[in-house]
Amino acid sequence: MGLKVLVVDDSAVVRQTMSEILSADKDISEVVCCGDPYAAADRMRTYMPDVITLDVEMPKMDGITFLKKIMSQHPIPVVMCSSLTERNSDTAMKALEYGAVDIIQKPRMGTKTFLEESKVIVCDAVKAAGKVKVKKLSSRAGEVQPKLTADAIMSPMKTHAMLKTTEKVILVGASTGGTEALTVFLQGLPVDSPGVVIVQHMPENFTLSFANRLDSMCALSVKQADYGDTVLPGRVLLAPGNKHLLIKRSGARYFVETKEGPLVSRHRPSVDVLFRSGARYVGNNAVGVILTGMGDDGARGMKELKDAGAYNFAQDEKTSVVFGMPKVAIDHGGVDKVLPLTSIPGAVIEYCKKHH
Repeated sequence: MGLKVLVVDDSAVVRQTMSEILSADKDISEVVCCGDPYAAADRMRTYMPDVITLDVEMPKMDGITFLKKIMSQHPIPVVMCSSLTERNSDTAMKALEYGAVDIIQKPRMGTKTFLEESKVIVCDAVKAAGKVKVKKLSSRAGEVQPKLTADAIMSPMKTHAMLKTTEKVILVGASTGGTEALTVFLQGLPVDSPGVVIVQHMPENFTLSFANRLDSMCALSVKQADYGDTVLPGRVLLAPGNKHLLIKRSGARYFVETKEGPLVSRHRPSVDVLFRSGARYVGNNAVGVILTGMGDDGARGMKELKDAGAYNFAQDEKTSVVFGMPKVAIDHGGVDKVLPLTSIPGAVIEYCKKHH
């Protein structure tokens, strides 16, 4: 039996587009749409969905208020569907704190790019949410774009990493459930931690708010990565939404590049792209970390990292919101150690000190 999805959005065009996108997926059996939270609450008396997609800004009752009611009364996995504006991004971050599973970009109607790319992201987010067990507060039909590998951004070739250096770099990939997991991970790192470079699957414009939120909660300095930013101890660089992030080396200095390009492993930014660049330019100075997430992005890249001499950690099943990305990375043979989320920061730092 497929997933039952309730779409709550005041835009009739968005409701229709979301319904078409979700209904075309073979793993989704039923899609019901409502124009506001009151209509949704009324509908939920007789129809209990597996997943709700919820607009942030609506008349009568905003999405955040409705989310709070859902999560405090009858928790159901919720994916926030927000338009691509800076104004909405802080609100969407708040939604994650209140228990939303993920954020997706509200469909931009009638654009070829959206239909080709975002339908995969929308369906994946909804299906990932369907696997999540939420707590109270206190292959698809139709045309699917080919799933590209990191070859689309960077060709596989031998490493350019220096064989000997004392500077470690921590490379991290995460998706569904990653916003909370990254908070826990970064809060567990000391202020003099090796530099950290992160890819978290998230729409553009939301990553800036997320980086600022992390910066306010952690001892480390966290910023959204800009082209040419230097990787430094005590500094965290977060991939900007809708751009791939690569780590490069110039002499003894590590820096990052942001790059346009196709979706890789169905994502932009892609963990596979970051990890491949790490395999090439950082090699055995890299420590890879793969956290909770749907799908397999990062699995191939993590194996390439390991083959280049890196040491890799994966979040265990019990503490993962969705045990997709870590599991596939483990199955691919790219993981050295599997640990509960709270144990990973300490283990990473211990490894870095031992192999300084």
